[in-house]
Amino acid sequence: MGEDVETLKRRLPLLEYLRQHDWAGRPAGRSEYVGLCPLHKESQPSFYVNARKDVFYCHGCGQGGDLIRFVQLSRGLSFRQSLASLDPEITPEADSRAVLEQAAAFYHQQLDRCPEALDYLDRRGVHDPALFRELGIGYASGGTLRRYLTAQGHSFDVLRRLGLINARGADALYQRIVFPLRQGEHIVNLYGRSIGSAFAHRFLPGSKGGLYAWEKVRNCSEVILVEGLFDYAALRQAGCHNVTCSLGTQLNADQFHQLCDGERTVYLTFDVDQNQSGQKAAEQLAHRLVVHGISARRVLLPEGHDPNSFFVEGGELYQFQSLVEAAQP
Repeated sequence: MGEDVETLKRRLPLLEYLRQHDWAGRPAGRSEYVGLCPLHKESQPSFYVNARKDVFYCHGCGQGGDLIRFVQLSRGLSFRQSLASLDPEITPEADSRAVLEQAAAFYHQQLDRCPEALDYLDRRGVHDPALFRELGIGYASGGTLRRYLTAQGHSFDVLRRLGLINARGADALYQRIVFPLRQGEHIVNLYGRSIGSAFAHRFLPGSKGGLYAWEKVRNCSEVILVEGLFDYAALRQAGCHNVTCSLGTQLNADQFHQLCDGERTVYLTFDVDQNQSGQKAAEQLAHRLVVHGISARRVLLPEGHDPNSFFVEGGELYQFQSLVEAAQP
């Protein structure tokens, strides 16, 4: 095994794993969430997750335990099989990279064949075919990924371990716009953005890697940091080249170290949402960066906007640049 059990569970908390697999839980007290049990059919939520203790318990079926136990129960696997399904190092790294590269290429080929995906992208203000090619944007239309990849010589077990298909062999990213996430030259994960309300957005299991497209901006003295990939795409399409994306407001250790690896100014362009969560996260991150000697400024978009919606609703690049120039420490 590439990691021991405890390290593996720290890397992939139970709540994060459940959300990646479309479990919807609501807060039920300090560090607790409740929702319908994924292990049996029920009409009233009885499945509790304690995020602090990293465990679950269902009052309906009486099952409980940690991440490994949940995988054993939900997939019908042994302990070692469960570890293998969660630890990407069980699949040799070169093989993993090859599968992800071929899956990303397959999804990219599907994009132009799926009007529903192109319509969604257009509604999100992302419509430049050159940008689609540059970012490798694709679409998971469902039904054919397993057949395509097994024809390339990849086993069902490998596809399952990487999270590309579920236990029934169906495409795990079905009806999602797909962004490949790279670390240097290699794809380390795929992000699927649902085009409807039926499915949650999701990453494949494992690390999401560092900052998105970091190699393109690592030598820039000024970097614009956004939360989401559609924010990134909108800015790149508008003509911004010094932009990167953290894939959420909470940076992992690698992403934070990347921002701190040289002298630069970081413009934090997080969502201005009603509950102020984006701006609170930006304020906290700005403080952390300043402590590490990095100049950080917060870009204040109009109320209720993120960079993507700013351009979708008619914002121009010069207006965005004015907001960057007026950014606050």
